Amino acid sequence: MKKVLVATEKPFAPAAVAQIKEVLDKANYELVLLEKYTDKEELLKAVEDVDGMIVRSDKVTKEVIDAAKNLKIVIRAGAGYDNLDLEACTAGNVVAMNTPGQNSNAVAELALGMAVMMARGNYNGKAGTELRYKKIGIHAYGNVGRYVAEIAKGFGMEVLAFDPFVDAETIKKDGVTPVASVEELYSTCQYISLHIPSNDKTKKSIGFDLLNSMPKGATLVNTARKEVINEEELLKVFAERDDFRYVSDIAPECKDEIAEKFEGKFFFTPKKMGAQTAEANINAGVAGANQIIDFIENGNTTFKVN
Repeated sequence: MKKVLVATEKPFAPAAVAQIKEVLDKANYELVLLEKYTDKEELLKAVEDVDGMIVRSDKVTKEVIDAAKNLKIVIRAGAGYDNLDLEACTAGNVVAMNTPGQNSNAVAELALGMAVMMARGNYNGKAGTELRYKKIGIHAYGNVGRYVAEIAKGFGMEVLAFDPFVDAETIKKDGVTPVASVEELYSTCQYISLHIPSNDKTKKSIGFDLLNSMPKGATLVNTARKEVINEEELLKVFAERDDFRYVSDIAPECKDEIAEKFEGKFFFTPKKMGAQTAEANINAGVAGANQIIDFIENGNTTFKVN
């Protein structure tokens, strides 16, 4: 019987685990569950004889791949996959996949929820502002960006988007205005919803020039990765603009300095929260289980990222 390890320091919801098990049982696969582990050795031991693995934010390093003698496929339950060592996966003949789109609505709802929170002054009892008629710019128009656009239009916002990898006509079909450059997006929109991946080109790419160009009442919503923000320049924007707000579901390294100096101008969730809904848990986990089975049984490499 083939084995699939679900290794999650931050566990799936119980309902998601139950549905993952149901999918695997039906295919005559065994579920191996490792939750809330605190020692890397536990992961290295658990992965020794499994055929497939599903993780969330857990790091799949070369050490993990080397320990996994039978591993054929690893699934990152979510869109981002920077926690997977793709070179090690390829060298070890392990297919790496993500589950794009499965967490998208959860992330988009959080992004707009945090935007509302900032517009209303962190619910401090004072008069805030409304989202209606404000401009929101979507930086990277992928699955999450499309959901953000849909929800933002429901608020009555004017939606713009920049993505060099998405055709302008595709963006227009969604009732969204494409812009020609990232500079135009930031200088035009009071709200920016950030969805770019973290890679060599994007790390620290969001800095003073872009943020300072935003109109009065600027709010940056980051549900992507903290590494894409130039934190030194972020602090400079905070210092120079009393109207600037920053919200994220992953706290920056400089969070203590922000908290000390810029009270009321920020909000960070206690941990990465974009995919933390029961629905997203189930969607991503079940998709991962199905992808493992489909790859092992049929060789389907859709969503392969290495």
